[in-house]
Amino acid sequence: MTLNIIHTGLEKCYDLSGREIPCHGTCQDAAFRSGVPWPASRFTSLSKKRVRDELTGLEWTLKANFFDFPLTWQQALDEVKEMNRGGFDGYNDWRLPNRREMRSVVSHGQRKPALPADHPFTGVFLGWYWTSTTSALARAYAWYVHLEGARMFYGGKEQRYLAWPVRGSSVHIPRTGQTECFNTRGEVIECAGTGQDPDISAGQSWPAPRFSRLGHEVTDHLTSRVWLDPVVFAGRAVNWQEALDLAQRLTGGKDWRLPNINELESLVDASAHSPALPQGHPFTGLMDGYWSSTTSFFEPDWAYVLYMRKGAVGVGYKPGVEFYTWPVRCLDRG
Repeated sequence: MTLNIIHTGLEKCYDLSGREIPCHGTCQDAAFRSGVPWPASRFTSLSKKRVRDELTGLEWTLKANFFDFPLTWQQALDEVKEMNRGGFDGYNDWRLPNRREMRSVVSHGQRKPALPADHPFTGVFLGWYWTSTTSALARAYAWYVHLEGARMFYGGKEQRYLAWPVRGSSVHIPRTGQTECFNTRGEVIECAGTGQDPDISAGQSWPAPRFSRLGHEVTDHLTSRVWLDPVVFAGRAVNWQEALDLAQRLTGGKDWRLPNINELESLVDASAHSPALPQGHPFTGLMDGYWSSTTSFFEPDWAYVLYMRKGAVGVGYKPGVEFYTWPVRCLDRG
């Protein structure tokens, strides 16, 4: 099964200074709108307590700040277990979302909160929300997503953040790749019954082999994206506009472009770090940070960046010359 990537939700284009501009000819995220388009009505209320996302098929609690107070990571996992013992809203398969499930509900075209404009959720807090996925680089830390502006980083498992339960099987969301479970000290533990990401293994499975290479082009058979080997632009840090221009100027009659942030994040293997890519990947010349074509709607003079060592989704100042170019195109279907 070939999985498609969901669209970021960004519908406007911005220049280097953050000024809104027409999208035509910019090669920005909103000009291409690559990925699965959102349905006209994104959410359906299934009860007074539960909402289905019609884009992904996942079901979320109506109340985004479900447990009322910030929790440590282990407390969040334990509270979801209690929720299941009580059969919340008739179901006992609720879970803490993994990093890709948590990112799937955000909109990169909204801010404060970074959720789709038509969302029905209550109690949304403009802060960090835990995921069930441990950081491979720092195993005493777990990934979290910020609902003010849609960044994703990791925090110490003993710190306290919010938790938003989810249930159901998804479409358009791949597994994270994480295969081991860890306690709050970062030690490996048995997964069964933990509620952690690998205990559930939610998401679409990866094909084997995941990648194939022809010259400098690498096809990802999970997403049908073709990536130019990063070695082509290795060592050449550029600002955001230069990255857009470099990708667009590639020759060969193919529609190379700068990837949006969901396309870049799709490459990440949450079990790996330095780089955070699947084992046996064929990429060479990797650098630490790569520009996406997705402007930060929170601060339009910034754009989203994938940090390859950690697997984090952050932002970079568009005029800054500190990140790199990794062009992509969709697989030709002749």
